[in-house]
Amino acid sequence: MKKARAMSDPRTKDGPVSTPAVWSNPSDLGPVAEEFRFSLPFGLGAVLAALASLATCYASIITSYVLGLQKFVVNPHFQAVLMWGLALLAVAFLWRERKRHNRMLPLVFGGFAVLTLIMTLYFNYDERIEALAYILLVIGALLNQVFLLDKLNRTVLTQAQKIDALNQNLENEVTRQEHEISRLGRLKQFLAPQVAELVVAEGTDTLLDTHRRYIACLFCDIRNFTAFSEAVEPEDVIMILQAFHDRIGSLISDHGGTIGYRSGDGVMVFFNDPIPCDQPVLKAVRLSLDIMAAFEDVRGSSQKLGHEIGLGIGISSGHATLGLVGFQGRSDYTAIGGVVNTASRLCDLAEDKQVLISRRAHLDIEGEVQVEAFGQFDLKGISNPLEIFSVLHVAASNDRGAQTVP
Repeated sequence: MKKARAMSDPRTKDGPVSTPAVWSNPSDLGPVAEEFRFSLPFGLGAVLAALASLATCYASIITSYVLGLQKFVVNPHFQAVLMWGLALLAVAFLWRERKRHNRMLPLVFGGFAVLTLIMTLYFNYDERIEALAYILLVIGALLNQVFLLDKLNRTVLTQAQKIDALNQNLENEVTRQEHEISRLGRLKQFLAPQVAELVVAEGTDTLLDTHRRYIACLFCDIRNFTAFSEAVEPEDVIMILQAFHDRIGSLISDHGGTIGYRSGDGVMVFFNDPIPCDQPVLKAVRLSLDIMAAFEDVRGSSQKLGHEIGLGIGISSGHATLGLVGFQGRSDYTAIGGVVNTASRLCDLAEDKQVLISRRAHLDIEGEVQVEAFGQFDLKGISNPLEIFSVLHVAASNDRGAQTVP
């Protein structure tokens, strides 16, 4: 060959040249189409452009020995321009894609290859130098592809690690929420829902640690329950007890009380712990009157079975020690102290439809509640006689009306 003119035997002159379709306005197709114009996935643009330039260089050989077209001739000047033009296109791809893998080596190979190709085509043609230029160009294109695939692989690995971390965090979060839901369910057994949710929101059980506090304590107990349970079918007894606990349970929750414990026919409730509140004794008295009113439905159900039951309530106030009592997986939050014993004895002493309170509890709500003296009594477990009062009426407040013992 002698420079570009001797690269192929010209047999035809000009001919139709097919050109790739170009979008008239790529911006209308968005960033995806614009990206597609300049680069193909995994560096294929540079590889295809380099191979196209190489195929153009050896067009006559390819057509003669591979395709069997002996008379195929390309204008040598056009062929030379097409060769370095396609090589320059490959470099353009390498230039654009260097930002995707942050490596300059493919661009260096490609740029040096194009410069070498142009120099040998127009200044001092040498087939060996031409072959070297194409070797460098193909190496640059392949390196570019390798670097892009490596970057893609590292991106996929990073994303996989992030997904694994996200899945682990999600699993931990689900486990934590399951624990909180389980814990909330246990706390709701003896705390008002809003109190239980507050304890869970705090993220700690310090509110339930053993401590001492002034509380109002309420006991309520069904009268004649033993005789009633012996006289009727067990299923009817369960039905009455379920109705009783359903009604008073919702009332305790509404009033913000804490359930100390439940027995078959009675409940102990206290106020001002674990969440402090204003006028705990008044809250206990209001709850007692609501329980009395709600119990009328339960009383009616027992009367239909031919038996009479009643309800007595006792309330006292004072300091108590509070905390969790039980074992792993099953514990109750309860109060211990003289105030609890006093409320229990007052409940035992109360007659049907009667709410009895201690003198100290009466002092806490004097002026708010109308009472009558019930007398002094020696109660079991209490060393001194106790002055007791019976609740008659509670004055109206801003958020509710007056209440009277049914």
